[in-house]
Amino acid sequence: MVMESAGDGGSAGGAAPAAEHPRESQTDVVLNGIKQMITTGELTAGARLPVEKDLAARLGVSRGSLREGVRALCIMGVLETRQGDGTYVTSLDSSLLLAPMSFMVDLQGPKHRADVHAVRRILESESAARAAVRIDEAALEEARRILDGVEPLVGAEHRPTDHHEAFVEADIHFHGVIARNSGNSTLAALIEALASRTARARVWMGLHSEGQIARAHREHRAIWEALRQHDPDRARLQMAYHLLTVEDFVHSHPTAPVD
Repeated sequence: MVMESAGDGGSAGGAAPAAEHPRESQTDVVLNGIKQMITTGELTAGARLPVEKDLAARLGVSRGSLREGVRALCIMGVLETRQGDGTYVTSLDSSLLLAPMSFMVDLQGPKHRADVHAVRRILESESAARAAVRIDEAALEEARRILDGVEPLVGAEHRPTDHHEAFVEADIHFHGVIARNSGNSTLAALIEALASRTARARVWMGLHSEGQIARAHREHRAIWEALRQHDPDRARLQMAYHLLTVEDFVHSHPTAPVD
């Protein structure tokens, strides 16, 4: 009897050919190579990249591919080019690295609007709780001045669109004070990326929901009071309640032009 060798491709019991893995593009080689140089500490925040021809040779890519990868990393906030002075690693601050996330949020269609608002609520509720423990008198005073400054908008009987926009701008500043005092720069950067991208929902809601500005202002005051008392549980609950109002509105108005 003739035995079929293990290498016979037609054998039913033969080993299947190894799956081919897609080759990494040259641009990906650049991205991963520079990332490794940063994560290993070879390149630190503020460091200048090696000259182009040397770096391209080290990574085994063409100079054109190197430029493409560097451009991509500049968009991501990892690198910055200085005219006539080369390319440098940025400060690698969370606000820079997470800024491109706002672009992703802009691309969300009506189907995912409520998801974005839900994420914002989860993050900001925890941010408020953290801030309640850490916030100082100067930050509390800053937040109070923001709330005092919108009192004329709250009391106005007939508010034009620009009043609603001014209130939402103050709203963003108020929430920003809380996020910055959470003691977590990454959390604050995520909130900043989401807050400005959900502003239109709040303007539209104010224009089409009777008494919304007054309600939001009362809720802001309640959040501020929880912060003043340094009560993290109350701050978390007050913030969650406040943001659920907008989230419920987006759920119930799926076709509203809110993004």
